[in-house]
Amino acid sequence: MNYALRRTAQDHQECFDPEVVRTVMDNFYVDDCLKSVATEDGAVHLVRQLCQLLARGGFRLTKWTSNSKTVLDAIPPNERAHCQKNLDLDQSASVERALGVLWNTESDKFGMKIKPVNSEDTRWGVLKTLSSVYDPLGLVCPFVLRAKLIFQNERRLLKE
Repeated sequence: MNYALRRTAQDHQECFDPEVVRTVMDNFYVDDCLKSVATEDGAVHLVRQLCQLLARGGFRLTKWTSNSKTVLDAIPPNERAHCQKNLDLDQSASVERALGVLWNTESDKFGMKIKPVNSEDTRWGVLKTLSSVYDPLGLVCPFVLRAKLIFQNERRLLKE
């Protein structure tokens, strides 16, 4: 799918702003587009241009979300993410998932949901727990690496 998106952007790059083409080339991850834009007007323009560009390749972009009411108002309700179709940003918090990370659109903060792993209090149980952490953006990497180093040092001490 990424190839087809990129090819569509390359084939029609002369008809669209360079930033729109760059967004297709650099900001799509599997089937999610993650992009931060400096202004609301810029975001609305980018949404419209992305939809027009990718429609030329037969793609229909859906599940849009934003932390801006202005941007969301510019997107038809049936194209928004499910929990934002009738969203009032002043009254309710909305949490979206992107690449395994939770995004609170109200506070504009990322978070992670950790599910405890039921494992034994053994070396293999600890290893199972460490290996179960899914962190595609590397947000908790410093903590996981520290735990892995402790595990590695413990194994080294047991061998001596």
